[in-house]
Amino acid sequence: MHTPDAPNADKTLDLIWERIRQRGDLPGFTKAISAVLGAMHGEEEREFNMTQTVMSDPGLTQKVLRLANSAMYSAFGQSVGTVSKAVAVLGTQTIGHLALGSKLIDELSATAPDTVGARLEMEKALLAGHVARQVTSSANRHHAEEAVVCSMLHMLGRMMVAFYLPDRWLQAQQDSEKTKRHPDLVAQEILGLSLEEIGRTIAQRWGLPNSLINSMRMVEPMALAPNEKIPHAEWLAAISSMTSQCASALCQDDASSDTEILRLADAYAGMLGIDTAVVLKATESAKKTAESELRAIHSTKHSNAEKRSRSKAVSVEPAAVSILQQGVTDMRAIVDSATPSQMLEMGLETLYQGLNFRRAIAFLRNIKEAQYSAKMGFGAGVSALIPQLIFHDVYQADVFHAALASDRIIFVENAQDPKFAAKLPLWWQNGLSAATGFIILPLTINRQPVGFMYGDWSNVAPNTKPNSVEFILLNDLRALVTGTAERRNTTTTFSAPATH
Repeated sequence: MHTPDAPNADKTLDLIWERIRQRGDLPGFTKAISAVLGAMHGEEEREFNMTQTVMSDPGLTQKVLRLANSAMYSAFGQSVGTVSKAVAVLGTQTIGHLALGSKLIDELSATAPDTVGARLEMEKALLAGHVARQVTSSANRHHAEEAVVCSMLHMLGRMMVAFYLPDRWLQAQQDSEKTKRHPDLVAQEILGLSLEEIGRTIAQRWGLPNSLINSMRMVEPMALAPNEKIPHAEWLAAISSMTSQCASALCQDDASSDTEILRLADAYAGMLGIDTAVVLKATESAKKTAESELRAIHSTKHSNAEKRSRSKAVSVEPAAVSILQQGVTDMRAIVDSATPSQMLEMGLETLYQGLNFRRAIAFLRNIKEAQYSAKMGFGAGVSALIPQLIFHDVYQADVFHAALASDRIIFVENAQDPKFAAKLPLWWQNGLSAATGFIILPLTINRQPVGFMYGDWSNVAPNTKPNSVEFILLNDLRALVTGTAERRNTTTTFSAPATH
């Protein structure tokens, strides 16, 4: 590995950090991925954290559901309609890589670099990601999303220098043309360290997983013995090396492009365990997809806000019954294998989406501490509220204890009615009093309350009383949640995450 010249290397990195402070990180990527990385690194709570992270982004939600229902995962059987089930089917690592790739693509697509060089490098990164997805999908590999992220990050050093140090980047390109030497080698002499080293240094600063950072290196193709396979880490580095070079070749747009892509496909196919024909077909398909996407980006970038506003004004909310039915179907499909925590999460998500709640929160009872406390939730500001939502389990004359004691769903149409105030406990008034209406779904095992699901509306979300069909589905939903825990013969199997 190259040992950088300390003075030039330090000055280059210091200048990049300074430009980042001035202009913002690439651009805002660190903020976008922090929640994803947190969910990937978590322990017991990671599945719910990932669900919460995905659901905060409607575009990402649709990508996750499409992937879960794709042919690659068709062996899992029934359709997937909730993010919670998608997380259970695909796993947090696959969805985490999909989220990272999606966030990076969104940030690159939304960026308008000041220079042609920076824009070209970002478009190459997008193209490399498309090539990786097409290649792995065509070969039916289950590491597609990880390969996409690695392929885009392979270009990170080039993107960062072109974006934040455009003068140095231009100098490297010009010197390369004069000396007929590779631009990366010229850039290394100018910057004091290689573009790979810059990319890995920034990735480490972002806190990306080591598996991704380790893939950010050029791996030369090598011949393998029959049936020989390379370790997964080497496979990621190899496919990233191939896709980044394919992207550069595609951007040349001259007669040598096809020849170079054929050479790369022949060189890497055996090492990757993929046929040359698959690589060539996937590369061509990726080029068309990327060209279409980039045209759309450039033509709509300045009118997106207006279109979103117009679309929102005429959009119609999906029918509650349809969403509730799909959620209950998803829960039934995995009831024999899911944990009580997973079922609680899926049930809460279904309520949140189906009844268009402003907030949906699950409370669990701790018998030893004689209290109920919030454990998970969806909606704006819920994470900050959860630690505050605690109350004693001794019966009080309020609407929540009434629901728990009767084991019946209670719908409160007007929580702001002064006549109803006496039935609202202090903990609700302190944390949830902005709600104009709410529903309580008690969870009971062997006639003993173990918790409840709560959802509320505000003035901007109509709190229409659920109809009879919806009430049937709500009762089915809570029966599935409690039934899973009951079969485990203990209420302590609800190992929901603590606070977020």
